[in-house]
Amino acid sequence: MEASPLTQQSRPETFTPKIVQLYETLFKAPEDVYVEPSEGFWREFFLLPPDRARLHSLLDGLSPDETLSLQTQTKHLFARAIREASSGAAPADSYALDTLTVFLTSILSKKYTNPSSDVITVLAGLDEVDHVISEFVAVLDGIVRNGSSLELRRKAIRVAIATTSGAYKTSLVSYFTHRDLFPSLMKYVNDSETPLEVFDPFLLIGLLANYNKFEFQNPYQLRLDDFVNEASIQKIVKGVGQACSGLRNGYVAVQDDIPEGWTLTNTLIFFGLRALAPGARDKANPPTAEEAKAMFADLPAQEAAILMATYDFAKSNKLFGYHLVHIIPEKNEESPFSSFLSLSSYLLQHAYRSPRVAHYAELSLFTLRILVEDPTLCKHICSEDGKRRVRLCRQRQPYLPLVNGDRVLATVIFDAMIDTITHNLRRRLDVNIYSHTIAITLRILTYLSTNKIRLTYHWSELWRTLLSLMRFLTTYATDLSSNPNIKTLTSSLADLMAFCVSAGDTFLPDPSSYDDLFYKLVETGPVISKFRDVYEFANGSRSAGSSGDPTSKDIHAAAIDTLLSVSTHFYTLLFQSDGKDPAAAVVASPKGDGEPTPVALPSIKKKNLSPREVHRIIKQGYDTLSIQPPEGLTTWSRWRETEWKSELKRAARCAVDDARQLVA
Repeated sequence: MEASPLTQQSRPETFTPKIVQLYETLFKAPEDVYVEPSEGFWREFFLLPPDRARLHSLLDGLSPDETLSLQTQTKHLFARAIREASSGAAPADSYALDTLTVFLTSILSKKYTNPSSDVITVLAGLDEVDHVISEFVAVLDGIVRNGSSLELRRKAIRVAIATTSGAYKTSLVSYFTHRDLFPSLMKYVNDSETPLEVFDPFLLIGLLANYNKFEFQNPYQLRLDDFVNEASIQKIVKGVGQACSGLRNGYVAVQDDIPEGWTLTNTLIFFGLRALAPGARDKANPPTAEEAKAMFADLPAQEAAILMATYDFAKSNKLFGYHLVHIIPEKNEESPFSSFLSLSSYLLQHAYRSPRVAHYAELSLFTLRILVEDPTLCKHICSEDGKRRVRLCRQRQPYLPLVNGDRVLATVIFDAMIDTITHNLRRRLDVNIYSHTIAITLRILTYLSTNKIRLTYHWSELWRTLLSLMRFLTTYATDLSSNPNIKTLTSSLADLMAFCVSAGDTFLPDPSSYDDLFYKLVETGPVISKFRDVYEFANGSRSAGSSGDPTSKDIHAAAIDTLLSVSTHFYTLLFQSDGKDPAAAVVASPKGDGEPTPVALPSIKKKNLSPREVHRIIKQGYDTLSIQPPEGLTTWSRWRETEWKSELKRAARCAVDDARQLVA
């Protein structure tokens, strides 16, 4: 019997998938022996499912200089992947898009010496860049518009996200502004079947709309202004709501802060957490304080980048804002605006944890301010007809009183603003966030006052919080005075308090809420005086013979004078036997980096006055009280994006980084 010509080879210790062998053939061949792969190589390359993890590992391991030295291979892969993606032949077109996403994410994330020129060299070469990148963008545009399936079209969008987020500091993104992808992206939105499918195109629009928008007329910004397709806008709004709900649930998963009195199972199902309901799975042990701190530091998830697009759409498109506020939820679901407010409350309560969280918290405040400045939307926010159920963050004490069931949205926003002020007090105060909370509160209150809308609310919590902030700013004036925006905060706080004093009878539901405000002003009188002095508010009364409208400086100073006159008036009535000057009290020194030591103020209890006697004296005091509201308190300035250019650029960079990690 003849011996067989076949010989048995020994089994290798580790099995290397064929596609990984092709990766290594392409990128590990020495430069001097590399030859352009054959047609058969490329056909096999794109007929095999890509191994994303191994391709990432191989490309991420290359230094910028090593990547530049492999420019021949990278250009060949990029060009061939574009060709296969546009072929319409399955599965090569889908695999090519997957490969492009990984390839571009890794290649564009490297810190090149000359980012624009080096990236161009790696992808196309300086001589061919216009032709290659223009064709690349055109191919993506065509697939997004007319791809054979929604999944294939979504993959093309993710390639565009990888390119835009990775090349944001280079000139490559300009090719996406030269060719308008907006119609194709909106066609995809219109063809989508679930809110989840809206996320990627909306995220991409946000990235493109913010690219150098302060340096040139960004065409995507113009598209946002003109877009009026209500069906697509409603789909986008529902997608935003679902994304916000998912991001909020990330915080709930770390610390379940379900309020007492809510049925656990129903609430978890209501807020999209059915998997956490009793019986769904065994309850995991809650994390320790240190573990929770580390987990909170990683939140929100990268999907928070969608807040950038949400802001831009709300700023540019009134129809978007209208549907965001007005859409009625399906049975056992949150409305999109409830989800947005809920996520905002979690972001704002955790804003102190990192600059990243603070950027997203500020973006949510920008969006909210734009919405409440629109009279039509503010009417709905302040109306009984707009009542919604909103889950607000209760992960840190002190807690606000719990209100079950549907609520007027304005009261929900007040709660979120109070919690923002209460839970972010630090010596290194985020002055911008505090300025936004005061601005939003003032805008809602002026609307309530103008339209004589009286809301049932725990107003005493608002008075306590605003005056506690004034006390904090006074105590830490030395630390805060160097902040360039501190004047904006201190002036707007004085204006807000003066407005509440002078116009409270137009929006407060009962006299006791008004009495409580005056009572708290009496106890805070010494702090108000010190606040005026340390922040150098000039005398509010203009000199005799002055004419014209009061300046903003006049208004702010007059606001402080109003607070002091009211405080002194009632102080005299309540403590006249003491003969003390309320301005003589001294503010206690700060302790540590937390809240200031409570100020030792005269207490009505020391006078042995019952609550009934206090109310009687305050009511008697109204007869002799003369309040002259400073002119201009209700004429706040509308949102102007250019005033917040630096903050928006930082938020955009944060969104870009998260978008890159998402597709990676």
